[in-house]
Amino acid sequence: MEPTTGLRERKKAETRQAIHKATLRLAVERGLDHVTVDDIVEAANISRRTFSNYFGSKEDALLYGEEERVRFLVRAVRERPAGESGWQALRGAVRDMLEAMGEIDREWAVRTALTKRHPSLLARQLANHAALERDLVQAIGERDRAEDPAADLRSRVMAAAFLVALRIATHAWTEEQEFRPLPQIIDQALEQMARPFH
Repeated sequence: MEPTTGLRERKKAETRQAIHKATLRLAVERGLDHVTVDDIVEAANISRRTFSNYFGSKEDALLYGEEERVRFLVRAVRERPAGESGWQALRGAVRDMLEAMGEIDREWAVRTALTKRHPSLLARQLANHAALERDLVQAIGERDRAEDPAADLRSRVMAAAFLVALRIATHAWTEEQEFRPLPQIIDQALEQMARPFH
């Protein structure tokens, strides 16, 4: 029974990913306003009903990959070795995520980012960002338990600093003339963020 269930879940994940990729490609090529669910259905070679089984809207399908990375990152922090501090776990988790993503095409990343700046997506992206920060605070707090009453504030500052460093590194990577790998820039940004300001 378990192998069948595992196969079914894998097939579902593959279908969801195929729909997401088709949506993303069409949105980058045409702009989100010029993409319909029927266009996505045709590009992904699925039925309208299949689309509806997986996603409620084209926006859902477009943001799926980003939301999956968020879930991966939080899960990766929680699964890091128990002896690591919160900051070490965050750094290890982002390395795990980048490794799982493989090499990223910078031009495609830039075009994708532009597509996701659509007004209909902004509120949801802000909500996703707030949820990610909250989940990271919780994951760090579980790891760095302390009697110190400032521990919660420390976890909040750490999660916020980590996310800001990722955002700065990603922007620097997309704007650079000389190509350096994204993991290298992220590592440098996190290194800078870990240094105390005086």
